[in-house]
Amino acid sequence: MSGWDNAPYPDHPPFTWGDRLRIAARILPLALLVFGGLILLLTVRLVERPLSGASRPVSPRITQGVCRGAVWLCGLDWRSEGRMMDRPGALVANHASWLDIFVLNAAGPLYFVSKAEVADWPGIGWLARATGTVFIRRDRRAAAAQRDTFVGRLRNGHRLLFFPEGTSTDGRRVLPFKTTLFAAFFTDDMKARMAIQPVSVRYSAPEDQPPEFYGWWGDMEFGLHLLRVLSARHRGAVRVDFHAPLGVADFPDRKALARAAEVAVRGDRPSE
Repeated sequence: MSGWDNAPYPDHPPFTWGDRLRIAARILPLALLVFGGLILLLTVRLVERPLSGASRPVSPRITQGVCRGAVWLCGLDWRSEGRMMDRPGALVANHASWLDIFVLNAAGPLYFVSKAEVADWPGIGWLARATGTVFIRRDRRAAAAQRDTFVGRLRNGHRLLFFPEGTSTDGRRVLPFKTTLFAAFFTDDMKARMAIQPVSVRYSAPEDQPPEFYGWWGDMEFGLHLLRVLSARHRGAVRVDFHAPLGVADFPDRKALARAAEVAVRGDRPSE
């Protein structure tokens, strides 16, 4: 855990009756969309798996459609700049919230790399497993096996996305990137054809809320944060910027590649 995980949380006033009514009006459609989409995805996978194996040509599009609807129901106006790359490799982004999963999946088919604990979270864990998330453990003893898993997914043509900060923040800064997962791209048979695409996610809070409104970090309760998001009187916004891909072969090692990606993702935001 980094020092950021112990940062104080913003104070929130108690829910008003108006807040409760907005939550009630939004949470049922959101649940129906997400879990209805999950049922549809699993049904499609019954046919897709024997025909296409690990390539998943159809089911990620279901995830994308569900996530676009979920972003809207969570009160966010979504837009993007640039284009998601279509060459082999992975995307790396800053990490501000559980909302990042919806926001980034809304941009196009991809597979997240997540800490292993997420697989056991009620609701979120089921969704993560169904959508092909790669789970990793923060354990040096497991580093080699995890790198092999990572490489295997890349060889299957999967477009992966991971959060090199290693934790989430309030979205107003970018933490130094951890370099461990970048090593997977420097294997001899992959380096020449792989690329890393930096992606910046920027949230704009509703007009009557603090700037860190969408940030979710440390031991902040997921359920309470979800209710805060759904109770917002005004809509917020999120912008996803796709920067130019970085060819792995253009960098001498994982540290240089990670640093270049970090600079692109941060832009004009501070570091810690």
